[in-house]
Amino acid sequence: MGQEIDSREFTTEDFDEFLRRLKAETQLLADWFKEGVFVSGETIGGLELEACLLDQKADPAPLNQALLEGLDESLVVPELATFNVEINSTARPLQGDVFEKMASELQCVWDKCNRLAEPLGARMGMIGILPTLQQHDLSLQNMSPLNRYQALNDQVFRLRQGKPLELHIDGRESLDLCHDDVMLESAATSFQIHMQVDGQRAATLYNLSKIASAPMVAVSANSPFLFEHDLWDETRIPLFEQSIAVGASDLTKRVSFGIRYLYESMMENFQANLLRYPVLLPLLMDEPIEKLAHLRLHNGTVWRWNRPLIGFSESGKPHLRIEHRVVPAGPTVIDSIANTAFYFGLVLGMAEAYEEPETQMGFIRARSNFYNAARFGLKADLFWFGWESHKADELIRDQLLTVARRGLNYLDIEPASIDYWLGIIEQRVVRGINGAIWQREWVARHGRDFRAMTDAYLEQQESGKPVHEWHLS
Repeated sequence: MGQEIDSREFTTEDFDEFLRRLKAETQLLADWFKEGVFVSGETIGGLELEACLLDQKADPAPLNQALLEGLDESLVVPELATFNVEINSTARPLQGDVFEKMASELQCVWDKCNRLAEPLGARMGMIGILPTLQQHDLSLQNMSPLNRYQALNDQVFRLRQGKPLELHIDGRESLDLCHDDVMLESAATSFQIHMQVDGQRAATLYNLSKIASAPMVAVSANSPFLFEHDLWDETRIPLFEQSIAVGASDLTKRVSFGIRYLYESMMENFQANLLRYPVLLPLLMDEPIEKLAHLRLHNGTVWRWNRPLIGFSESGKPHLRIEHRVVPAGPTVIDSIANTAFYFGLVLGMAEAYEEPETQMGFIRARSNFYNAARFGLKADLFWFGWESHKADELIRDQLLTVARRGLNYLDIEPASIDYWLGIIEQRVVRGINGAIWQREWVARHGRDFRAMTDAYLEQQESGKPVHEWHLS
């Protein structure tokens, strides 16, 4: 969904021809999996940070076009709403001081955005759901003026036969509402971690990314409030799942945790894309079949929490990536890179520790863990290997940090770097504080003044201190 399209208008013939090309490209990809043509070797990582623009009252500021025009930065692109942008990173081999390089680049781009936002009367914010956001902010008037977003809205509601989206979330409080466009999606901002993987290990690492999703959500939760309602620790999860609801069952949901592990390869995801998900954007592209242009566009309209991606090296050889989408934006650059280090270490550490992890952690258990973590954060009950139940904070502190350390050692990350980044995760669980907990504790102390809370949050964010060092005054 990152690419622009020429038109938002499509004919029946466009859909038929797109499907024909999608079938041909899916068959070619199946042949590639059988032949083992994918790039192998070193593990490579990258990231995407979705961020908000806020005005001086801490309300969303629909200014991304003006910001991007002045920015001239290829790593920053528009998002669905005009008050959001996405910051991308350079892909790097996971070794040595890679996390320091990631942090330096992200902080540099972040500071550049903030400097250019200031003359516009705006500032940048990274948070899973902006607490001051109101439903009226999520209108088509605030949609970024790109054909791909307008076409997405058109096609989602074509499949819904014009029926409004219905949002229902039961948490500490309950929220029920209807919405007439896809702009609900823009209320949720994420931090997406990418890992390029060896073709022979891709299925295992993909399954382990699903297993890792629960502790990742628990430790990083940063979205407790939506439209001034106190809901889940990571309300972004149910919000996003319901914001593009065009399927009635788990088999057809466009945003989901999935229905099972992979058995053999990521090809199973792309086969499911073809069989289970109607085409949303039938853009016909003048590309050779080997570019898989239609397959990749269609895959971009299926938002799995762990999404398989096909990319190409500079020499044109295809590679496989896992996009880990469960982590919210924020609270700081430092916290984001610590989350990145924990994810890479945890997945690769589990890969070394378990020969067949799927047989020791049933899929239903992994999915239940994920939603429990989204609801209750660090205090969620998680069933782990050995069929034992643990509080998420205790599990991370007593077991998973050790697993992650082994995984990062396996990558040859510098020991001091491992200590620093995993130390931030450790302090979060020891002190019992993440973004969601900080927001709720601020409200408990100062009351439900969400503008004041957002100002306090941004002040702490701009200090550069990780969230476990934030104060509540």
